[in-house]
Amino acid sequence: MDIRRAAERGQVDLGWLKSAHTLSFADYYDPKHMGFGALRVINDDVISPAMGFGTHPHKNMEIITYVLSGVLEHKDSMGNTSQIRAGDVQRMSAGTGVEHSEFNASQTDPVHLLQIWVLPESRGLTPSYEQIHFSPEDKKGILKLIGSQNGRDSSIKIAQDISVFASILNKNDPLTHVVPTGRIAWVHVASGEIKINGEILSAGDALSLSGEDIHLTDSRDAEVLVFDMAA
Repeated sequence: MDIRRAAERGQVDLGWLKSAHTLSFADYYDPKHMGFGALRVINDDVISPAMGFGTHPHKNMEIITYVLSGVLEHKDSMGNTSQIRAGDVQRMSAGTGVEHSEFNASQTDPVHLLQIWVLPESRGLTPSYEQIHFSPEDKKGILKLIGSQNGRDSSIKIAQDISVFASILNKNDPLTHVVPTGRIAWVHVASGEIKINGEILSAGDALSLSGEDIHLTDSRDAEVLVFDMAA
């Protein structure tokens, strides 16, 4: 079991963008944190009002956007135009190549999101797009499946052997996630504070493990993401 503290992440401050990179990304390079299984990127982004990323390309990557607060406006070369709000989960399979832009849709409020990249099961997939809303009630006190290889239980479909769960917990909501033999797991704390396998983690902290189950206890209004994937 390894803990990745929020303060240890790569920090970027462009004025209009404040971002923390849990794993190596762009100009931030840490040979100890190049990825974990199929998980390649977790960027914790806060984008200023009316600012964002202009049109840029992606290829051969499963890109998942999880909005924590605010509204993100998305446009892509597949013809998709959407607004992604708190509780929304967007999946864009870049495959053979896609271009897109992302902007804060508000003139007054920042948007806070996690952008997650997952390596696909194979290269050269046909680009595709999906967006699903999960309310706070959907995630309270349970590990709600929000992403999976086959899109089961109304989750987004990810082209990789990975299951992604989201949960909003309080102190009366202890949970255990069984990690099957041969699989590994990563837990990211999006907000609040929670004890995971006896260790206290706060917003931005993460924990990776193999060979043991995940025990979530003593939460203080925590929102967590759990990634269960092939080793």
